[in-house]
Amino acid sequence: MTRDMTKGSCAKLILGFAVPLFFGFLFQQFYNLVDTVIVGRFLGVDELASVGATGSVNFLIIGFCMGVCNGFSIPVAHKFGAGDYSGMRRYVANCVWLGIGFSVVLTAVTTCLCRSVLLWMRTPENIFENAYTYIFIILLGIPATFLYNIVSGMIRALGDSKTPVVFLVLSSFLNIGMDLLFILKLHMGVDGAAWATVIAQGLAGIGCLLFMIRRFEILHVRREEWAPNGHMMAVLCGMGVPMGLQYSITAIGSVILQSATNTLGSTAVAAVTAGGKVSCFLACPFDALGSTMATYGGQNVGAGRLDRIGPGLRASVLVGAVYSVLAFLIILFGGEWIAGLFVERTEYAIIGSVRQYLLFNTAAYLLLGLVNIVRFLIQGMGFANFAILAGVLEMTARTLVGVVLVPRLGFLGVCMGNPAAWILADAFLIPAYFIVCKTLRKRFNTQSSASS
Repeated sequence: MTRDMTKGSCAKLILGFAVPLFFGFLFQQFYNLVDTVIVGRFLGVDELASVGATGSVNFLIIGFCMGVCNGFSIPVAHKFGAGDYSGMRRYVANCVWLGIGFSVVLTAVTTCLCRSVLLWMRTPENIFENAYTYIFIILLGIPATFLYNIVSGMIRALGDSKTPVVFLVLSSFLNIGMDLLFILKLHMGVDGAAWATVIAQGLAGIGCLLFMIRRFEILHVRREEWAPNGHMMAVLCGMGVPMGLQYSITAIGSVILQSATNTLGSTAVAAVTAGGKVSCFLACPFDALGSTMATYGGQNVGAGRLDRIGPGLRASVLVGAVYSVLAFLIILFGGEWIAGLFVERTEYAIIGSVRQYLLFNTAAYLLLGLVNIVRFLIQGMGFANFAILAGVLEMTARTLVGVVLVPRLGFLGVCMGNPAAWILADAFLIPAYFIVCKTLRKRFNTQSSASS
């Protein structure tokens, strides 16, 4: 059930790995989308805005957790590519210890601070309490987030992108069912939407873990391999923390932009909420390509196959470019209909704003594709620190838009936030890729000379 990505057609391997990931991300965003539709259609605009007002905070914290877990999987992919299976299992064991520590600390800290953060963000009074309740419950689910993402990351590092998707799809349907039960039958409001998300994520993690234990004998950690290792933990944190910080630093800009959006009122917040959910849904292929390139880069660097990096990058960018055009056409001709899924058709102002937001985003999707593909490839090649610098540039762009453009241009300024962030990130990542390749070639040449 493993896949060696160091041999064979680069394009076929990337597509074969990315397609299952795409469906996984698609279903993950699908249940997030349905969650938002149910809240907006059955609870109202204010409740929809209250969920949306927490989106950037959610991305700040949960994104950090996911980034850390993705980073943890890179040394595992390196060891698998090099054929060092004992070393690989030792890294897996240390991932477990670190995951427990991270999840406990982050849950305690973030749940204590989330009310203060919402106050600082100037969350409108009419949606504040619902927003606080929703994000508090989501943060209680941080251990579930770590469980699923660590286990699925280990499995993907071995070249299997299908197994995590199966459990994610099952949890997606479960989440939708619990949404309907908690909101429509039990009348739990936005609390129900939050609990449905947490429970579904936890069950996906448990299911994936049990399946891994049963089917992946190569990952069965032996007793002596469970011992905590300071050096390995340092390597894991050296990969995971920068990737987590990249998400968080990027999200700081989103928080500032969200704060600026909050000053425009709950109608604008609701429009960004709906538009953001649709944009994330449409961006699933870029997420899949990014995760694919992390594993692809990790295995090939571990095997010393730098000659395969360039062809893999070109294949991914071509796929991303074709899809970018398709996504823009979908919004150009169907944006109003899509916006109407979230609110009543009589909410003309919200529907028009959602379409405008989506047009700005999808018009710049090629830039987003480059951000995901190149950044994750660089991380998989072992240069996770570059992700932080790219995140700083994204944060800077969104901050400037929130501080300078939104007060002057209103909602139009909000629409410019993501494209501006992607432009700055690409301006750094593309030259960084060539620097990474040059550095690795020198390193491998030095090692070859020393061994001969």
